[in-house]
Amino acid sequence: MSTEKELFSAVDALLERVSQDPLPLPAERKRLREAAGLSQDQIAAALQTRRETVSGWEAGRTEPRPPKRAAYARLLEGLAERFPDAESAATAPSPAAPVAAAAEVAPPAPPVSPASPPSVDRRPAPAARPAAASPPPSRGVREASGSPVAADARYPHGPLAVLDADADRQVVAYCVGGLVLDVPAKSLPALVEWALTEAGLGAARLNPNGWDADPVLVLTDAAAERYGLPSRLSEEERHTGRLPDDHKAVRQLTKAQWQLTRRGLGPWAWIYRPAQGGKRSSVQLCIPGWGALDSRSWGHAAQLPPAELARLLGTYADRVITPRGTTAVNGLELMTALHPPTRAGRPDADGRRHSEYNPGSLGSRPVDCAPPEAPDGHPLLAHLPRFHQRGPAEVLLEEAYDWARPLTDEECLKPYVVGVDVNMAFAAGANGAVVGLGAPTHVTRPAFDPKVPGCWLVDLSHVELDPRLPSPFTPTGERPGGPAWYATPTVAYAVELGYDVRPAEGYLRRESGRYLDAWYQRLRDAYVATMADLGVTTGMEPQAFLEAMARHREVDPDLALVLSAIKATVKGGIGKLRERPRGGGWRPGQPWPALLRPTWRPDIRAAVISRTRTNMHRKMLRLAAATGRFPVAVLSDCVVYASDGPGPLDVLPHEDGKPLKGAFQLGVSPGMVKHEGTQTVLWAEGLREEYGSDLNLARYIKDGQVSAQDSGE
Repeated sequence: MSTEKELFSAVDALLERVSQDPLPLPAERKRLREAAGLSQDQIAAALQTRRETVSGWEAGRTEPRPPKRAAYARLLEGLAERFPDAESAATAPSPAAPVAAAAEVAPPAPPVSPASPPSVDRRPAPAARPAAASPPPSRGVREASGSPVAADARYPHGPLAVLDADADRQVVAYCVGGLVLDVPAKSLPALVEWALTEAGLGAARLNPNGWDADPVLVLTDAAAERYGLPSRLSEEERHTGRLPDDHKAVRQLTKAQWQLTRRGLGPWAWIYRPAQGGKRSSVQLCIPGWGALDSRSWGHAAQLPPAELARLLGTYADRVITPRGTTAVNGLELMTALHPPTRAGRPDADGRRHSEYNPGSLGSRPVDCAPPEAPDGHPLLAHLPRFHQRGPAEVLLEEAYDWARPLTDEECLKPYVVGVDVNMAFAAGANGAVVGLGAPTHVTRPAFDPKVPGCWLVDLSHVELDPRLPSPFTPTGERPGGPAWYATPTVAYAVELGYDVRPAEGYLRRESGRYLDAWYQRLRDAYVATMADLGVTTGMEPQAFLEAMARHREVDPDLALVLSAIKATVKGGIGKLRERPRGGGWRPGQPWPALLRPTWRPDIRAAVISRTRTNMHRKMLRLAAATGRFPVAVLSDCVVYASDGPGPLDVLPHEDGKPLKGAFQLGVSPGMVKHEGTQTVLWAEGLREEYGSDLNLARYIKDGQVSAQDSGE
């Protein structure tokens, strides 16, 4: 039992916390930093703290303590004077402050069990508010597991809701933070109106020049049927990815003057009316029963109860972006949301503002790719013979590694093969990448400049490296056989290794910038924050890190799905930069819809993959030079070594407890590595005897299983 003195001390601590310097709401803290063009690292350096701490302040998970609190408040106050935003939440004491203080004087609450939803605050949605009225404060219930309620007072119920219907056809909306709302809408058009006028759903823009996120309504099977939609699509509808235009629900929307995009009423549907006065009227529908939440990215999320699904998607929305499609679509949308193509220009003579190009963005119009950057079937290649196979001197082949070699006699005597996997490898490859912002210019015999993004025709066949290492210049790891097209980072790595390069041609982009930096930073923060929730934090000792990684998915299986979705957002977003034709009816030489996007940029994809692959090679080379250990297989972001012991610490050298600089390092941050899997050398040799010596062990190192599809049976 606590004594009276202890109880009074706890209360005094709470009162002291409440009386401290008021801070803006977490979303406003982030908006101010991004409006000023500051990174979390810069804020952390100024306040002499860690970047993860600043990330926690901006997410509302933690609050700054004295003396840093006063300095942080002063910084935010100064930024607010320079970057006012009338639509943002007003400065007010953060509701997270008493929560944080309470955590200091009381035992932590037990985690919410996946089988039992959190306590909920159930009430009807508020009536529609006049535009000039002040928005009410947020009224959600915060979960102990870290799924925050909306910080922006314009959207008190968060970015999205999962709708479900009971046996009496009564519909309820499960919102972020445990809030449940009664839904009065009786038809699909009425539901869209409710989402825009009464539900209090949405999210603030990620950049002052962008758009606020549309409300997202996730319909369970019961809710879909309640609004006249099938719980599952027919075989023909799955093939087309949408309901037919003559479906009753589509006709209802059309009659109510709502429009659908070209993808129609499918798993992810955008229902809208044309923007008026700079304000959009649009709602996103997500229908898991139609395959909206692909299990390859979201695991079993589609089978979760409504409250738990709202928590999962809400966490993703808070840390990454409000979902509006597949994780690949979200990855691409995040790029645009962080770097909108246009901004408001200065008023003209009549006082009207017109949009203008936003510096540092990709602009609002697509640009042509260079012929070597064009994938097969592109209109630029329509003149080629039908079955012509382009070689390295005609096409840019910047892809991830898929390389393996036989084990040496010495390696065969070791008992194990150990695989390590690079965290968020393609995100790390995007960090700091200088990419072209405009169209390419063709040049002949250019002097190589590592600061100029583009592709170069150069002969690197003279570069000689240890055959126990893959070549850094080809995805197969084979030595180049002659001139080939390479992205700037690949050629720059050849120069770094000390070799002479003399390009014969180039398609270069003189206008350039670090377009992906903000994208990387947001996804990095999302990944690190989610891993922290799962018990894996930065700065852990190697053995503690390995132990935490071994059990992190058991800490909170549902939150682990968010982690999978974040990783899929990275890979999918990079892949979307060179989206291929989809669906029937397309013929080689014809354009396809993705080419109309400013974000269809195969050159940027090539640069990221080039940096990712050369980063891998640089670390393998450093490890080989220091230890004499060489990889036996590499697949994308996984590398396998023969080892005397079963764990990564038996492969990765440490001196006085510190990892070897410039080589692979265990840790949670993007670019560091984790344990992928361990098998025996006997397993490896047996597999290659059965399936061939060129079998890539990295593909199967995790669980040791080879599927019939992989083996060619």
